[in-house]
Amino acid sequence: MSDVTTLAARCDALEETLAHHEQTIEELGQTITAQWKEIEALSRHLARLGERVEEVASSGGPGSMPIDRPPHY
Repeated sequence: MSDVTTLAARCDALEETLAHHEQTIEELGQTITAQWKEIEALSRHLARLGERVEEVASSGGPGSMPIDRPPHY
């Protein structure tokens, strides 16, 4: 009986560990998905900002002056 009890306890411990691992994997998957969505949003935002900078630079407007070093350099 002792062997059966020990084996059952080991199986229970393994099942508990497996459940914790499955939960951790699920949480990591959710975190990765959320981070990927944020990276995509930031990439789109950066692309739009780049386009706006290009428009301002090519428009010849007041912001088109070349950027020089300040006199204290």
